[in-house]
Amino acid sequence: METIHIAATDRSPEVRFDFMANHFSLKGESYPEDVTEFYGPVIGRLEQHLERLEDGALIFDFELIYFNSSSAKVLMGLFDLLDDVAGRGCRVSVNWRFEADDDNMEELGQEFAEDLSNVTFNLVPFSDA
Repeated sequence: METIHIAATDRSPEVRFDFMANHFSLKGESYPEDVTEFYGPVIGRLEQHLERLEDGALIFDFELIYFNSSSAKVLMGLFDLLDDVAGRGCRVSVNWRFEADDDNMEELGQEFAEDLSNVTFNLVPFSDA
């Protein structure tokens, strides 16, 4: 399956899904006008890929500056999908990257992590300085 790369816009994150390497990322802000239109096709391709994945490892990097409630619902569904794959025996690592001084994004990452039982969830602070 080909790599999906969608450049970031003012309202949507950069999407980079490398299916061959099992390395996926979302980076930027997420409040697209139509969440289903934006995320539907890429999540659909990811679901197809993950259905066939029985073992091995995958990494998902999140580096979101801001997301709205509609995007949060997409993220929750994505985390459920990743947790299911990990429950089937695949090693899934999530890297939740956030600016070191962004307490809100850190807390959101902690909340997402609490809902997962099979995924390795890493909170990764970074500094632009």
